[in-house]
Amino acid sequence: MKKRVLSLALAAAMAASLTACSGNSTTTETTAAVEETKAAENANTESKEADGSGVDVSDWKNKTVTCIVPYDAGGGTDTVMRALADAAKGSFKNISVENRSGGGGATGMLAGANATADGTTVTMITVELATLEAMGTNAGLTYSMFKPIMMVNSACSAITVNAKDDRFNTIEDFINYAKENEVSMGNSGNGAIWHLAAAGLAKETGAKFKHVAYDGAAGAITDLLGEHIDAVAVSYAEVANYVESGDLKVLAVMNDKRLDTIPDVPTCKEAGYNVVLGTWRGLGVPAGTPDEVVDQLYQIFSDAAQSDAFVDFMNKSNNVIDIMDGPSFEDRIIADLETYKTLVTDLGLKIQ
Repeated sequence: MKKRVLSLALAAAMAASLTACSGNSTTTETTAAVEETKAAENANTESKEADGSGVDVSDWKNKTVTCIVPYDAGGGTDTVMRALADAAKGSFKNISVENRSGGGGATGMLAGANATADGTTVTMITVELATLEAMGTNAGLTYSMFKPIMMVNSACSAITVNAKDDRFNTIEDFINYAKENEVSMGNSGNGAIWHLAAAGLAKETGAKFKHVAYDGAAGAITDLLGEHIDAVAVSYAEVANYVESGDLKVLAVMNDKRLDTIPDVPTCKEAGYNVVLGTWRGLGVPAGTPDEVVDQLYQIFSDAAQSDAFVDFMNKSNNVIDIMDGPSFEDRIIADLETYKTLVTDLGLKIQ
């Protein structure tokens, strides 16, 4: 910066000298050159500091980005990614969302981890990045294959049943019934967080669940609506529309406190079941992606996550925004992996 200021000063001095020796035309040309230099400097500064970040994201206006969702369309992970991509679309030439479901999330996350490490493929990584590895159902997927950009949101499990099912009006009804009768519990995939949430509840209470795996929560919820299974243990955001329409009912949430959106629904802890489990979602790129690129993507997507459109969507869809930068997010992933390894061992769910 000092060199640039010095150059401008010298240019100004030269302009003054030329004014004394030459006519107005030379003065005009020199002044124009100085103004052009100032304009170029200002444009460069604005591209880097428009939001005070000092990160230049202007090159992304010419790039196309693909966002991989490792679950079926229509689920919570899918809708959050699509809303975030829509909020960020002004920063790219084009941004699209691609669903690659299978393996409880492993298929899509592996595709994202093995993509070209230049930032043009961004994956919505979920807590299954830790749970699948803990379970041994990760098909070679590990958290170290990603460089996290940011965490976007988090959510607890909500024990949900069909509203027409008069066997279950409280969480106590549900657990007492499941102690004597096998209850089918839908989840988002073997080793996925909602599988572990239900398994954790069963271990704590002595309930007997038949775990039914789907590629994402959407399929499980559809079957619950059709009365093909008895319950799901997914996030409230994923069932909120059906609860509000009167088709489903939430018996309890696996959280430390009641949710503001459903204040009449108790926590499992209130009923004497000490189970607190939930999920998180965030963005990641292949591990070899340059730090500079990760910083740029963090700037773009964190700005998008604070936009009015995204905040409005998250509020209306009962999702909790929970922003965490890349390094902090990676620490969270590592800590959760250790937690789930212990839980899987205690539950005897490890696949050898």
